[in-house]
Amino acid sequence: MNQIEILVIDDHPLFRRGIRWSIEEEEELKVVGEAASGQEAIRLSDVHVPDVVLLDLNLPDMSGLEVARILKRRHPQAGVIVLTMHEDDEQLFNAIRAGANAYSTKDIDPVNLVQLIRRVGRGEYLINENVLSRPFVASKVLDQFRELAQIDEVSSTVFSPLTPREVEILDSVAHGNSNKEIARLLNISDQTVKNHITSILRKLAVNDRTQAVIYALRHGWIKLNDDAQQRDQPDSAKSV
Repeated sequence: MNQIEILVIDDHPLFRRGIRWSIEEEEELKVVGEAASGQEAIRLSDVHVPDVVLLDLNLPDMSGLEVARILKRRHPQAGVIVLTMHEDDEQLFNAIRAGANAYSTKDIDPVNLVQLIRRVGRGEYLINENVLSRPFVASKVLDQFRELAQIDEVSSTVFSPLTPREVEILDSVAHGNSNKEIARLLNISDQTVKNHITSILRKLAVNDRTQAVIYALRHGWIKLNDDAQQRDQPDSAKSV
């Protein structure tokens, strides 16, 4: 059995002990390290390279969100579960931007926490469930990402598991291009386009191109107001 190795980051020893207590009987889960500060968390992540990171947002030396961004850049395979005392729309928005896989309040039931760790350990992005379960937040998050997508800052602050070429192809999909049209626009073969789309669906754990586009829009990786690209499309390119 492959164990899911966990790094717990929280400045309260009692909370960290509670996490250990919650998962101590789960054979496939193992806490490999604990950190009470952001700097210690970064150091331990380099030492242990954990599968899952449980991350408190309020750390004494730096923002938990900044820690999440650093961890995702250094160890993109690590799943980050952001833990907070109170649900907050702005925190949820920023957690998505930082590349978090999941977002939960600290009063989560231990059974649900174990399930959350298992799913994130399998590479799932569950943070969208927080957004989709709250329509007002979903609308707000998507609107803000569309605004952010208009400035260059997004490409350097929003984590994306996709390669630049995959983002380019997904952007073309969002603008209604077929595989053949994408191949022509990017001067690559139809099969290469298909291979990239297969990779995109696998990385985002979605079933079709439409879901992939919605996911990418929500995360600010692509935008729909690229008039220059739309002018380059043939008139027939109207559907995904």
